[in-house]
Amino acid sequence: MPRPPKHDHEILNAALIGLQHMLGQVEERITEIRSRIGAPAASRPAPAAAAEDKATPKKRKMSASARRRIALAQKKRWAAYKAEQAAPAKPKTKKRKLSAAGRARIIAATKKRWAAFHKAQKAPKAAPKRVAKKAPQPAVATAAAATPAAE
Repeated sequence: MPRPPKHDHEILNAALIGLQHMLGQVEERITEIRSRIGAPAASRPAPAAAAEDKATPKKRKMSASARRRIALAQKKRWAAYKAEQAAPAKPKTKKRKLSAAGRARIIAATKKRWAAFHKAQKAPKAAPKRVAKKAPQPAVATAAAATPAAE
């Protein structure tokens, strides 16, 4: 039965770590022997030094003029964006004013409606009519059921 891929992956990782450890030991022995012989050191950097170089990349410096150009370009982009956002706004409409005659008509109509409402409130209420339920009608009789059966 084949193993699940997860176990294979873990085994390969463990093997890789073991081999890297062995490689480190072999490189240490090689440098030790070279130092005894008096041979020059290997041109290849030690694994620890190589990892150190990769971990911290060199910091790039930007000139003041480059920073200024970038800042000006960003300000220009923001100005264009804000101008675009502000353009669709509609101009404020002029406030309308109600004329004296129109106001008088509205007041008269309101008074008329309230007078009708108060009049309806003062009028004696008539007793609501009760609607009697109709009796259910019998089913339509067939001709055979309508005539008495003669035996």
